[in-house]
Amino acid sequence: MQKNPRKSLSFILKKYWFLYLLMIPIFAYYILLRYWPMLMQIILSFKNYRLDQGIWGSMWVGFDNFKTLFGRYDFLPVLRNTIILSLYQLVFNFFPPIILAILLFDLRRQIVRRTAQTLLYIPHFFSWVIIYAIVFSAFSPDGFVNQITKILNNGKFINFLVLPQYFRPLIVGSALFKDIGWGTIIYLAALSGIDPGLFDAAKIDGAGPIQRIWHITLPSVAPVVVFLFTLAIGNILTAPVEQILLFLTPASMTVGDVIGTWVYRVGIGQMRYSLTATMNFFQSAIGLVLVLTANYVAQKTVGRGIW
Repeated sequence: MQKNPRKSLSFILKKYWFLYLLMIPIFAYYILLRYWPMLMQIILSFKNYRLDQGIWGSMWVGFDNFKTLFGRYDFLPVLRNTIILSLYQLVFNFFPPIILAILLFDLRRQIVRRTAQTLLYIPHFFSWVIIYAIVFSAFSPDGFVNQITKILNNGKFINFLVLPQYFRPLIVGSALFKDIGWGTIIYLAALSGIDPGLFDAAKIDGAGPIQRIWHITLPSVAPVVVFLFTLAIGNILTAPVEQILLFLTPASMTVGDVIGTWVYRVGIGQMRYSLTATMNFFQSAIGLVLVLTANYVAQKTVGRGIW
């Protein structure tokens, strides 16, 4: 059987050569800056890395790094802190952008919607240093929050930035303040694809606002919610290192020391690169398992997944 010349590989390459040429930097980026470091991280996990010998010249030690990691006194506390903080972020920061996007989508006056969107998006473009400065100005002993606290607490203030019990609420709250507006962009993009005729037909049938949201809005945005929620599940062992390092104090180390800060402290501070590579390998492996599991559960329960 003779092959169709229009479907041959050489014909496709000749016809679309410029598009493939544009894709070369993208492939180079992922190979050199994503997959190659990933491979080096896996190799380092099974080696006793020495700077003078390099990655390939360092001695293979098998699973010794894993035994050392899992036997450390601080492994379980760091793992527990990471999971707890990530679950807080998932519970309190995942759903507000969905609710906010629905509320903005239902606004009739375009000028009000655009103004609200702009005000909500602005904090996303601030660095974590700026966000921490805003939080510090609000929750420091002389901040306006403590000014109110002094009035309600007989002149006594609360050191929110130092006490361990306030560390996680500050992390979750500042992350919500920074990214809630940006998170609504994805959901608003999904909502903009809904046929307006569906809402008009629902109104004619007597459906109220809650019924329209439940039967039209939420089903339309469900694929995006499932996709992002699955990725969020995979990031359970990933916490925002830059943010935590800014908020972390010696007093809050017991609740704020997570995998990322542990890697920073042990890897850079103590130069134990193989051990921190082992921790990153463990983190990535668990994240992959969680993504696959969440995707399987999503397909079985709601009939949708990320692939």
